[in-house]
Amino acid sequence: MNKAELESLSSIRIREAIKLLENDEFNGAYYLAGYSVECALKACICKQVKEFDFPNKKLAQDSHTHNLTDLVGVAGLKQRLKKEEQDSETFKLNWAVVKDWKETSRYETNIEKTRAIDLIEAITDKQSGILQWLKKFW
Repeated sequence: MNKAELESLSSIRIREAIKLLENDEFNGAYYLAGYSVECALKACICKQVKEFDFPNKKLAQDSHTHNLTDLVGVAGLKQRLKKEEQDSETFKLNWAVVKDWKETSRYETNIEKTRAIDLIEAITDKQSGILQWLKKFW
């Protein structure tokens, strides 16, 4: 996958998550919403890779994770995340919700409506949403 494909996939997945939520499909909504953030973070990582540069093996290996907190570090956004959390209490709360998403949620069958809503709102919040913030860096 390349940067443009990951950006597109991030947008597609959050739209799909919202549609699933609107149709009371909370398990899928939760999983796809988190996956949209994973794709956005991986698009940010792609920005670090320069065409014709020899690949950085550690960067490539570290990128192959689904852990959102780890991906923030790989994307070089740890300090920016910390500053944004200091500047905005709402953003800090949104990140606290989003960072707990796990790719294994795709196997969960009992995600409550409020949990799916909280995740999607934390990601899409117009003022302090995680996806809006990540788009600044991809």
